[in-house]
Amino acid sequence: MALKVEKIRQDFPILTKPKPPIYFDNACVTMKPVQVIQAINRYYNEFPACGGRSLHRLGRMVTEEVEKARAIVQKFFGAKNPKEIIFTKNTTEGINLIANSLGLKAGDTVLTTDKEHNSNLIPWQVLGKKGVKHKILPSNPDNTFDLNGFENAMDKSVKLVSMVHTSNLDGVSIPAEEVIKIAHDNGALVLLDAAQSAPHKEIDVRKLDVDFLACSGHKMLGPSGTGILYGKYHLLEQLSPFIVGGDTVIDTTYTTATMEKPPERFEAGLQDYAGIIGLAEATKYLSNIGLRNISAHEAELNKKITDGTRSIAGLKIIGPVDPTLRSGIFSFNISGMDPHDIAMLLDRSAGIAIRSGAHCVHSWFNAHGMKGSARVSLYLYNTLSECDIFIESLTKIAKFIR
Repeated sequence: MALKVEKIRQDFPILTKPKPPIYFDNACVTMKPVQVIQAINRYYNEFPACGGRSLHRLGRMVTEEVEKARAIVQKFFGAKNPKEIIFTKNTTEGINLIANSLGLKAGDTVLTTDKEHNSNLIPWQVLGKKGVKHKILPSNPDNTFDLNGFENAMDKSVKLVSMVHTSNLDGVSIPAEEVIKIAHDNGALVLLDAAQSAPHKEIDVRKLDVDFLACSGHKMLGPSGTGILYGKYHLLEQLSPFIVGGDTVIDTTYTTATMEKPPERFEAGLQDYAGIIGLAEATKYLSNIGLRNISAHEAELNKKITDGTRSIAGLKIIGPVDPTLRSGIFSFNISGMDPHDIAMLLDRSAGIAIRSGAHCVHSWFNAHGMKGSARVSLYLYNTLSECDIFIESLTKIAKFIR
């Protein structure tokens, strides 16, 4: 079903302005619909109190709304139990929680791809100081996933496969179902970095049989500083808490502590109640539109840009040329041009916002001897006419500079 994009755009205050920006930096942060903003404001206007700890009416309202939010997010991801949903600040915190709580020891191996965001690279580098090994799986020459190489890389030392589900570098997704099955057959757990997949494609954690999954609210129409970590409940019960303090314990003495059960065990301190409520509203908004519809819309936009820029001399796409393999991401370089210059010129000449640089995947760019790239990342409120303006603007810039 084709998206009613003009109707959708009416939900985003910044896009209703007389001269709205052409916002193509959605892999970094997405716009927020008025429904999410209203949900956030509802907390501050109607029950701006402390949840979980306070038994008065306002406190009970906060607790009830947060637990409603947990159930909404559970449904969004197809989790079995709302207690399998932990609220975090972002994907980074979720990955770090697993890295520091899983009990990996010297000699254990963590296997990742060669295209990991720093958030799924540095935690394993830090654990390397404790003897945990980090094995990196190279991609195919076109940056697609090497499934045969993955199967060959698996051995009994691999205790955790931690991989980006959809790459923010080039938009390529790994074959998650096959990866998870192979990992489980070899006795390894799987953590998916879903920061770039959760906003754009349907994810059912039970169908995937994934053990852990982390994502960020700010990339899926939700508030900044919110995120989700999903984990199978029996695995969460085995994890040691990463950050401890208020709300993570049932009782303490001067020398002992009785820890809460999941998810409270991992939600230390006063939570971002407004953010959690807003994040749940964002998942409802995405569900109402339909993730399959969003994926199809992004594919149409990406094809438009890919086809429209073929004639630009020196333009090279990072990742597969086929746009259907790059979801909503068009990452590119133009020979003789600095990606930062491309981004600034697009902004100044046509009000087009794109990302430039290494996109927190410095390791991949360094390994390939590249400074970075210019990156267009598309979403449900972007239009074909915006793509036309981008194509025309980029073509003019490339001709002018060259």
